[in-house]
Amino acid sequence: MTGGSDGTCPRPPISDYGLLGDTRTAALVAGDGGLDWFCVPRFDGEPLFGRLVGGPDAGTFRVGPAGPATVVQRRYRRHTATLETTWAVGRGRLTLTEGMIAEASRRLLPTTLVVRRLSAEAAAVDAVVEFDPRLGVRHRRPRVQHRHRALVCEWGSFAVSLGIAPRLTIEPGRPVPITVSPGCPVTLVLAVAHREPLIHVEPAAAWDLLVEDENRWRSWSGEIDESLPFREEVVRSLLTLRLLTYSPSRALVAAPTTSLPEDPGGIRNWDYRYVWPRDASIGASAFLSVGKPDEAQGFLAWLLHASRLQRPRLPALFTLHGRHVPAERDLPGWPGYLDSVPVRVGNGAAGQHQLDGYGWVIDAAWAFAQAGQRLYNETWRAVRGFADVVARCWQEPDAGIWEVREPAQHVHSKLMGWLALDRALLIADTHPLPHRQRRRWQEARDAIAAEVRTRGFDPTTGSYVRSYGSPDLDAALLVLPLLGLDSIESSRVRGTIDAIRDRLSAGGGLLYRYPPGQDGFPGTEGAFLPCSFWLAQALASTGRRDEATNLFRAMLDHATPLGLYAEELDPATGAHLGNFPQTLTHAALVQAALAIRDAPAPDSGSGRPPGSSGI
Repeated sequence: MTGGSDGTCPRPPISDYGLLGDTRTAALVAGDGGLDWFCVPRFDGEPLFGRLVGGPDAGTFRVGPAGPATVVQRRYRRHTATLETTWAVGRGRLTLTEGMIAEASRRLLPTTLVVRRLSAEAAAVDAVVEFDPRLGVRHRRPRVQHRHRALVCEWGSFAVSLGIAPRLTIEPGRPVPITVSPGCPVTLVLAVAHREPLIHVEPAAAWDLLVEDENRWRSWSGEIDESLPFREEVVRSLLTLRLLTYSPSRALVAAPTTSLPEDPGGIRNWDYRYVWPRDASIGASAFLSVGKPDEAQGFLAWLLHASRLQRPRLPALFTLHGRHVPAERDLPGWPGYLDSVPVRVGNGAAGQHQLDGYGWVIDAAWAFAQAGQRLYNETWRAVRGFADVVARCWQEPDAGIWEVREPAQHVHSKLMGWLALDRALLIADTHPLPHRQRRRWQEARDAIAAEVRTRGFDPTTGSYVRSYGSPDLDAALLVLPLLGLDSIESSRVRGTIDAIRDRLSAGGGLLYRYPPGQDGFPGTEGAFLPCSFWLAQALASTGRRDEATNLFRAMLDHATPLGLYAEELDPATGAHLGNFPQTLTHAALVQAALAIRDAPAPDSGSGRPPGSSGI
């Protein structure tokens, strides 16, 4: 267990947390049964329970053993989003089964409904319910009413109800002891309402809804290709990505948390509860590659809506509804996880110029078109506008994929600019495009290739580098064999892969994204988990399937016990770092598994990347 320097709020490691979700918001639940992070009514809303980074005053909803207990099993029910935690308590066992209802449409149900059930085996077990909601950045206590069937907590236009069967009197902020006997489970139901009627759901009916929800997830998972390598891990990552997709708009949030630290005790704490078109595009391509075109189409439709006011410019990130991300600000008085302050909301990267985003987005559109789906006219107009921006602005320095403060001529950004134009030209083979526009894209694409080969390559190391004139490497360059700019048999491609694998290694298959300490921020950071999956993808794409498979297996060992990944990992301790769970990591895992499936034979080199799913 870990905690703040004052000892008041010991919290588990990040890897101890499980994810509950309903495709609108999400909750993180610790192994002690503490629901310590839950924003309402959306991923980027105000925290209702925020103890994870806000300390004891930010509230929690703990359901679990009252005394010493040992976790003997923690798992998701197979191919579902329902989480089970079982403790050994004396002669008995206590199990917490919990989830959120993802399908609330076409019924008179709350938009958000959390169901938690305690059951005992072998002997009666003493348990505790601690319900302490504190809304918002100021940890506001609610106005409380005890109604006939539920406890109701209100904050103006926002309200929640807690129903329990068998009936139990709960006072917010005060732990209540209970005894759970075999055959007599205790079911708790939390309903959330924001500017709408508060709908109470009886605990027995809520449990039935959770069972129905499980069946829907199993059906969804059953549609995924049975022949995929590492299918169970891929399905868990895809379920996680789907849980992090905001259903009303189909936007894929980068993570459901803010300010989980990349450097414990330091200032590298960022708000990830927004949508990066780059991350979402990778996730959309992953969905498309496993036979889930609706998710990919939904994302493209969202992007079309989100970018409409700023087109042809593509912002680095959006809110869930496609609006400007709030200005970054610190939350005074929030102690942070492991004393990591400041705790932030909003994100200062929103105003950055990131050229690579155009490449990821247009590549996702190309993958969608290559899968036999014709782009709508307005979507194609948007793609054409993005390509025009790249053709006009590719020579400008940018913040790059890693969002550094000082713009530079990042080689990865140039490569992704090349990709944007190359894929736009491929789409134009089946969509209308004026000849002059085509010629302008072709000229810009060829100019990028020539400049990158000349200024972005270091012949002494045989590798492409991080930026023009720099000897440093960048793990994002592992996309090289997926682009088609150079043949996968090229010594430049293979040299870059090997150099990154060697010089950015953090041990055990882990990679730093660039040389540590080279981003202008104080402190250090861990190995960047998506980069290891990118390396596996690059190895597989260049015919080194056995190496890719071995690396992939090693990375599976770094997953949390529930199969989840944060953004980074401490190479020395194995601790997960950064916001959690991370969309980019799970999407990269899926893409790596697909690359292993589609890996070419060692002697079947091709000038274009293998497969048909984009990057």
